[in-house]
Amino acid sequence: MEFNPNNKVVKLCLQGMSMEDNNQPEEASKLFLQASYEATNDFERFLAAYYVARHQKNVADKLKWLGTALRSASEINDDAVKSAFPSLYESIAKCYEELHDFDNAKKNYELADSFRDRSSDKGPFYHGTKADLQVGDLLTAGYNSNYKPEIVMNHIYFTALINGAGLAAALAKGDGPDRIYIVEPTGSFENDPNVTDKKFPGNPTRSYRSQEPLKIVGEITDWVRLTPEERQQWQQKIANLKGEIIN
Repeated sequence: MEFNPNNKVVKLCLQGMSMEDNNQPEEASKLFLQASYEATNDFERFLAAYYVARHQKNVADKLKWLGTALRSASEINDDAVKSAFPSLYESIAKCYEELHDFDNAKKNYELADSFRDRSSDKGPFYHGTKADLQVGDLLTAGYNSNYKPEIVMNHIYFTALINGAGLAAALAKGDGPDRIYIVEPTGSFENDPNVTDKKFPGNPTRSYRSQEPLKIVGEITDWVRLTPEERQQWQQKIANLKGEIIN
């Protein structure tokens, strides 16, 4: 199940996160509940339940929603979703601790540990930009952030999702057309900590970063591009970002 920023449930969750960033938890909670009502498949139910859970004041209610998220995620045979299991099990363990059920807390902490670093993404990988580049060129770190221009980035970012690369291209600085390049990492890489378990459970966006260059091996020319309205909405969201970039 591919993460799609244009999916209606994903959009509701993103709106909810924006409300959280603006210190409007009640509005955020309503949006996450709406997302759970509109969810029609396991991925949407997993994502919405995860966010509903963290707005529950009662531990038992939080545990119930985390259970829904875990059951839905367990029905999806996808490494990007499985990357959420450590944080899900750890959150469930903390609930059991608060309920003084230390046996179940221990069991879930052990399950969280068992899922850490279990799999690695094999790609293919993509990088979205407006730069006009050629096969064989290297993409390197050291450029200003698209989201906070005052920050010089220590990593080069990429994704295994074409839609994610398309969004990055739409938000990239420059006057050229949106471009998506197929890339190969030339060194080790890690989950992007700016989204992994910070904005989304696990790494469903399959977003990564590396301090080593990315080699361009091809280009994607056919993908679903953002409409002008969607582009404007995303640019406004980026302009309103208040969180710090983990560099």
